[in-house]
Amino acid sequence: MSGSSLDGLDIAFVEFHESAGKWEYEIKAADCYPYSEEWVKRLRGAIQLNALDYQLLHAEYGHYIGEQVNAFIAQHNLQYQVQLIASHGHTTFHAPAQKMTGQLGDGAAIAAETGINVVSDLRAMDVALGGQGAPIVPIGEKLLLGNYNFFLNLGGIANISYNNPNKYIAFDVCPANRVMNMLAHEAGKPYDDGGQIAASGKLNKSLLSMLNDLEYYRMPHPKSLANDFGTDVLYPLVKGSGVTTEDALHTMVEHIATQISAPILNLLKNAPPANGALKLLATGGGAHNRFLIERLQAALQPAGVEVVVPEKNIIDFKEALIMALIGILRWREEYNVLASVTGASRSSIGGAVWIGQEA
Repeated sequence: MSGSSLDGLDIAFVEFHESAGKWEYEIKAADCYPYSEEWVKRLRGAIQLNALDYQLLHAEYGHYIGEQVNAFIAQHNLQYQVQLIASHGHTTFHAPAQKMTGQLGDGAAIAAETGINVVSDLRAMDVALGGQGAPIVPIGEKLLLGNYNFFLNLGGIANISYNNPNKYIAFDVCPANRVMNMLAHEAGKPYDDGGQIAASGKLNKSLLSMLNDLEYYRMPHPKSLANDFGTDVLYPLVKGSGVTTEDALHTMVEHIATQISAPILNLLKNAPPANGALKLLATGGGAHNRFLIERLQAALQPAGVEVVVPEKNIIDFKEALIMALIGILRWREEYNVLASVTGASRSSIGGAVWIGQEA
């Protein structure tokens, strides 16, 4: 899994067991392999390339992923244990209205490099069926982590899922780590560790109002965001306001907490759960931002929603874990993308299969 925050390539080795429709899993090993500055630059600039150069990068990045998987296998002594690689790749273009989504990382190249069977292009079928292609993680949340009312992923883009018994709902909420990291870089940091920089700043109400007034936030779900909404729309607004980096990060935290809490409160009002305590599981790199979690908890307190931050492996590798499950479901030819979440004409079995093993 490569997230839009461009911090690195997440790799997890997971063993699954299924019995009578109930799934269990164990993350046996997991690592994030940081990108070099060169790879960050190339992935960030991929959407500016011409068609030939884009396809060449697609192939080269696939071989790179395969090389990193081989290194991971050697590092953890997993030789002959890995039966399938499920690769999300790195999202570049995402235009579901035109029934197109693009993830870099050629599955054939990964299969050729590793000699292991590969499932890739996990979003393409859903988008072809008129869906948003995102979020796709709810199938894993439902099958593996179902004891929460809400699931929040604080990655480059924040997305939420509502585990309502009547209808599973999920959608992209707002830019998160991608913009936060861009601001942290201005303070000489790769990211705002624990939200310390943001906590030292002050709220700029006019900037907050400007960010909260963006049209996307008024759109109904299902809906999804491309990476450039954060980099080309939201970030320029923050920079154009002229506020300090500290105040910009503080205001971004408040913006993210507001945009996450508002639809949750609305969902609880219109489709309340049957009973029991309300809990939200927060994962992704942003879950390490203590200041953001504090502000989110404060925003959800009136509705009695408890924000739960799990152990580190689930925070950092939940998406990689779920990509693994999506790959297994594709191999078994079972539904792995939910139409109730994406808005597609039907649920689908998504993913291209590449046979890396010799016959």
